[in-house]
Amino acid sequence: MGLLLGALDMTIVGTAMPTIIRRLGGLEHYTWVATAYMLFSTTSIPIFGKLADIYGRKGFFILGIAIFLLGSALCGFSQSMTQLIIFRALQGIGGGSMMSNSFALIGDIFPPAERGKYQGLMGAAFGLASIIGPALGGFITDNLNWRWVFYVNLPLGVIALAFIVSYLPNRKTENINSAIDYWGVTTLILFIFPMLLAFSLAGRDYAWGSVQIIGLLVMSAVMLAVLIIIESKAKDPVIPLKLFKSSIFNISVAARFLASAGMFGSIIFMPLFVQRVIGSSATNAGMIMTPMMLSVVFASIISGQFISRTGKYRIIAIAGFGIMAFGMFLASRMSVSTTNSETIRSMIVIGFGLGLTNPILVMVVQNAFSHQQLGVVTSAVQFFGNVGATIGMAVMGSIMNNRFALEMAKGIQAIPADVKAMIPPGILETLTSGNIQKISEIVMNAGLSLQNNPVASTMFKKFESVMKGALANSIGGVFVFGIIITIVGLLISFFLKEIPLRKSFHPVLEEAGMELAAETPGVVAVIRPDSEPDLVD
Repeated sequence: MGLLLGALDMTIVGTAMPTIIRRLGGLEHYTWVATAYMLFSTTSIPIFGKLADIYGRKGFFILGIAIFLLGSALCGFSQSMTQLIIFRALQGIGGGSMMSNSFALIGDIFPPAERGKYQGLMGAAFGLASIIGPALGGFITDNLNWRWVFYVNLPLGVIALAFIVSYLPNRKTENINSAIDYWGVTTLILFIFPMLLAFSLAGRDYAWGSVQIIGLLVMSAVMLAVLIIIESKAKDPVIPLKLFKSSIFNISVAARFLASAGMFGSIIFMPLFVQRVIGSSATNAGMIMTPMMLSVVFASIISGQFISRTGKYRIIAIAGFGIMAFGMFLASRMSVSTTNSETIRSMIVIGFGLGLTNPILVMVVQNAFSHQQLGVVTSAVQFFGNVGATIGMAVMGSIMNNRFALEMAKGIQAIPADVKAMIPPGILETLTSGNIQKISEIVMNAGLSLQNNPVASTMFKKFESVMKGALANSIGGVFVFGIIITIVGLLISFFLKEIPLRKSFHPVLEEAGMELAAETPGVVAVIRPDSEPDLVD
């Protein structure tokens, strides 16, 4: 319920943003509403994961929801875009706690052998939010005040809190004597923040080679080096470097990074293709994602059930990336003649691959480490997924924009000079600039204003044809890049080491053929770090 709350918010707010901009103004800050949430949620994920390992997860999960609800109420109360951006950042801090702890809590309640089906349901929550979120956001925006896009979180959050407080087990942590790594936390923030900010702004607000982007990336690289030094000497590091000695951890986080990059690329660019190339309405372009998300939900449940019954997860990871790569291949072949049904087919295939892959990666890492490290390893997988999504969208956006500018220039060169002469000064430069939004507006407005002039209208349709062809080719290039990253994911999945899924929370006891019930009176399992366990009666 907590995960669904956070996922719903992201999809609902995206639908309502054009209306919010009209009401509050500040179009130049449009992208910062999403960027602020992403920056603060991603940065807080590993921090809350470590704190929860030390002090217990239930309290931090409740705290995360409370911060999220406070941020929601303040967002609804916003009187300016600046206030909205600040309060979205506050929401992001709460969302980071919810994200890092929701999957770890499944690890608290169920042993690894049973987690598959529950991780599948958690993955399905994302799909469900993507299906009902846009429709709910559109309904609220059209029939209620836009502020209810944020206020609707409050009753949902109160219900979630009531269930969590009443029914969620509160497992006591074994790390209560651990110290907080303050220097590690500070350095981690100084590393993550400029890196994500650079990839969020590059190619959109600033050129990749600009002083601003290079400066942010250099700062991030320096702080990464400092972070490694600090964590190698810290008594209880926020990100233990020994995690990276595990091949299962390395392969899992790399796979999650690549899968997230491919997923968000599909979510961002496919509706753009449907709306600008096929010519469907914005509503239909949003609805085109529904079949993909349904396939994500269906595949998530299937993969979870399969793993819980067979204990095999490597074959699922391989199959997921293979199917996703095939879906990317289908999407890369889209052109101006592609129909809605062909687009839906590609999205269903991509969604099925994602649904198989994403839910299992958290479970695989949880199974490979002790329960004491559950929060750290779980949040690490989530963190790398968020970073992959950010970097993937930035790289794919740059590929599309650069290729679109080249394709537009080539297409306009082929148009007769007498047709180009009809275009008012300044507009031709815009048409060759590669700015998709501005070009689309020019073509749409010109098409409307020239309806009563058959000759001019016919000529201008040539420009519309050039734009659609250029956009189709550039989005096709995005999915070619998607093929590459999913094939890399497929290849590294073959190296994923498969170890038996534990049937209890105490791996050493399980190896000895023993089981320990949590409620067994008088029996305690004491597992000391880097030493043999003792059984104390």
